[in-house]
Formats: sequence, structure tokens, C-alpha cells
Amino acid sequence: MRQLPTFQAEVLRKQTEIILTGWGMPDDIAAQTAELIIETDLLGIDSHGISMLPHYHRLLQAGKWRPAARAKIINETPATAVIDGGHSLGHATSLLAIKTAVEKAKTLGLASVVVRHSNHFGAAGLYARYAASQGLIGLVTSTTRGAILVPTGAASAVLGTNPIAFSAPAGKNADFVLDMATTTVAANKVKVYDFYSKPLPSGWVIDENGQPVTDSALAVNNIFQTPKGGLTPVGGAEETGGHKGYGLAMLAQILAGPLAGAAFGATNDKEGMPNVGHFFLVLDPKAFRTENGFKQDLDEIIDTLHATSPSDVQRPVLVAGDPENRQHRERSKNGVPLPTALLGQLQQICLHDNFEFILG
Repeated sequence: MRQLPTFQAEVLRKQTEIILTGWGMPDDIAAQTAELIIETDLLGIDSHGISMLPHYHRLLQAGKWRPAARAKIINETPATAVIDGGHSLGHATSLLAIKTAVEKAKTLGLASVVVRHSNHFGAAGLYARYAASQGLIGLVTSTTRGAILVPTGAASAVLGTNPIAFSAPAGKNADFVLDMATTTVAANKVKVYDFYSKPLPSGWVIDENGQPVTDSALAVNNIFQTPKGGLTPVGGAEETGGHKGYGLAMLAQILAGPLAGAAFGATNDKEGMPNVGHFFLVLDPKAFRTENGFKQDLDEIIDTLHATSPSDVQRPVLVAGDPENRQHRERSKNGVPLPTALLGQLQQICLHDNFEFILG
């Protein structure tokens, strides 16, 4: 296989900022958004990083988000806040939300913030990681702007990928960070497979008859273009626990949808804009016990799992966050690989909008 071109994170951040500011995003918001986008790529979550820019471009051309908008707190109590995202991208909005929740939780022991009128916010784990970096436990959920998940027993998609992220600060170990879609796989990961023309594992995507779709190009069309079929919930079929993934998708939907005042599925607000919602809960372990006590107990759990005999000696037992941390170390040193198809799409954005293209 031909080696993919790689780019240092700083170059990718610069290219992302060029595009975002060119679209009309304020410099400070663009810098925050670009930092979060490329941090996602460094973590190896290629489905939610710079590969999202072509999608954001299509949404922008359709008038589905507002680059110049700034998020603002519209209601708050000592332990809660409601943020209006103004229909911008959700990255900087969510950074404001998690920082607000963290500061409140440091004072009261726990806090929760919801966001409405937002859009795609990248990887949910970014914001959970921030909470853990501050010594706090974080829980993040989100709705999505489209119907992609096929509920157990259904023939068409109704729910979104509705991610859930959870983090906990460890002591000598890296923080525990679980970041997952409530579908078997994130929709954008199917898109990445299509970039590489790779076949999909059976069970990720099903058609309207419940049959697996493994051709990645057909799967992208099935997910994003056709009304029937879509992604399976975590667990796949009901016989293998798919109803549990369906239930987790509902958990994320309830917290980030009705609680936040956000829309259900692809429903638009009265202005014709998507109304994506996010939910952030932060807990301070020190409100329950000594900080070192919590971290020591978590370290013991992580150490036990790492020391567990693996079924394959070449693949040691990991915990959530380990693969992303490894990728971050490798890509920070060696650069982020980008497929040729994605580079072509990024170049086309720059040509279309008359922006400087620095990845050539």
C-alpha cells in the first residue's frame, strides 16, 4: 500500500483556520475550533477531525450554520447553565460549556450545562478529556442533526449517532476516557472507509430489509441519501444486544434533546436551522472523598486490567483512552496522514472560495 502523505499538526491547524476565518468565523472562535478539530486527528479519530470540513462546507452552502455567531449563556444558576450556540459549529460553544461546568463543579461539587441551537461539535471525548484534565469526572452526550440509527426492529433510521463520552481522572495512569457513538460505528467512520475504498465489516450498516451493506460507497449513500436502512445500534442485532445500544441512544437523546430544548432528529427550528443539543455533567471527586483516594482506587482498577492476561499476547488488554493516547504520541511526532481523496476535497474548498491552500 502506498504511504499516505503526512502533515504536522500546526500546518493542519493553520489550514483549518484559513478556511474557517475565510467563511466568516471570528479569529478567536476559529482558533479554538481549529485546535479542537486537529486535536481530534492527533487522537486518531479521523472521522471527526479535518475530514469534517467538506461536510461543513456543504452545510454552509445550504445555509445550515452561521460562521459569525457566538455562543452565550442565556440562563444559569450556581450549579447549572443553558447556552445558546447561535447556530455556529459546536466546538467553541462546547468548550465554553465544559469550562463553565468545570468552574461551577469546583465550587459546588457538581454542575451541569446544556446547549441548544448548536451544530456538529466534533468528538465528544474532547470535552470529557478537558474535565478529567482539571481533576474532575465528566459526562457528555449530544444529539445529531440527522436520522442515522435504525432502532431495534425498525426498517428506517430515526435516531442519530448520539455520542456518549465519559472521563475520570487517574493518578499515575492516563485518565480514563470513553468516547463512543451509540451506533455500532460513527457515520463518519463509514465515510473514512469510503475515502480509502475499503469494504465495511458486516453489521455496521443495514438496508431496509435488515441485511448488511459492506460496500462503503453504497453504505455512504444508504446512510446519508436514502430514507431506508442506516447504522445499527451498539450491539447490532437484537440477538447480540442491539436493544441495549438503542437504549443508550435514547439516554443521550433525552439529556441533550428535551432537557436542552434541542430538536429531535433532523427537525429544524422556526428559522429553518438545525437545532442540535449537547449535555455536560461534571462531578468533583473531592466532594465525595479525598482526591487521592479516588485516583488511587481508579489506578488500581486500570493497573489490574492492564495486567490481565490477554487472549493474544501481541495485543495487551487496554482501557478506554489508551488507543487514542498512543495515536496522539505517534502523530504528534510523525504527523497526521491524510488520504488523497480528502486532500482533493480540501483543495477544492480553497479553490471554490479563493482561500490559500497550504497542503499541496
